[in-house]
Order: sequence, then C-alpha cells, then structure tokens
Amino acid sequence: MIGPGWEEKKIKLKTRQIVIAGMLGAISIILGATGLGLIPVPTPAGHVTIMHLPAILGGIIEGPAVGLLIGLIFGVFSFLRATNPIFADPLIAILPRLFIGVAAYYSYRATLRLNQNVSLAVAGVIGTVVNTAGVLTLAVLRGYLPMSAALAVAGTHGIPEAVIAALFAVLLGRVLINYQAS
Repeated sequence: MIGPGWEEKKIKLKTRQIVIAGMLGAISIILGATGLGLIPVPTPAGHVTIMHLPAILGGIIEGPAVGLLIGLIFGVFSFLRATNPIFADPLIAILPRLFIGVAAYYSYRATLRLNQNVSLAVAGVIGTVVNTAGVLTLAVLRGYLPMSAALAVAGTHGIPEAVIAALFAVLLGRVLINYQAS
C-alpha cells in the first residue's frame, strides 16, 4: 500500500514499443536457435555472441523498458536452452541480461552530445560489458568459476565481443535511427 503523498509510477509501453520488443526478442531467439548469433573468432572461447545486440539496439531506439524486456527474452531463452551448468542457473542466465539494454540506453544518451557513431559504439561496448561482467561475476560468486578463469574469459572472450558489438551497434543503430526518423 502506498501512503499519503506517494504516487504510483507505472511503466506504460506504447504499442510500437511492445512490437519492437517482440521483434527484437524474436531475433535474439533466432540468433541463438540457429547458431547465427555465434561468430567464430580465433580465441580460446572459439566464438563471440551477438545474441545480446537486440537488447542493446532496443534500449537505444526505444528506451530502457524495451531494452529490459528484450534482455529478459534473451535471458529466459539462454536459461531454457542451457547446456552449460552456469546458464542452467536462472540467476546467472537471466539477471545480467535484464540490464544490457538499460545500460546501453543510458550510455548512449550520456554520450550523444559527442557524436552519434561514438555514442552507438559506446552503447555496444557498455551493453556487452554489462552482460559479460554480470555473468562472470555471478558465476564466480555462485561457485561455478574461479576468479582466474573468469578474468581469462573476460579478456579472451569479452574484448572481441565488445569490439564486434560496437561495430554492429554503429551499423545497425544508424539504420534503425534513420528509419525511425523517416
């Protein structure tokens, strides 16, 4: 119950935002289900994921609530399809993914005065760092990985993933923003 002087704040999504969240969430699922979201790279991890890009793009173009919804879809999909015990833990599979689009939105807005391309790249990197750092931190705290392994994964896997996310965020973000403006 809310006391006197307090107002309830409700998050209201427009139809467009719900549709965008659904479409980008579906793209994230398709990227995971088909393997298209895993790009081969010459690192010990063997690949980087772009499955989090829809959450980043959704956050940038439609705001933090849409980014959160797409991250939720990505996290639930990751949990349901888990073949690794780390991602079979719903706390690790879902919680960090909720903040990908939220962080991307705020980092994009905070740096927009610099240059749109820079802002999109920063949002791609920040969204990726939130995902990677969140998953690895929780994996260490929950006892799935030792800190040394998490740091190794962050360096060998996280850096190429952040670079690719920055490139994709700039390329796709510009297209979506230009389409939105027309």
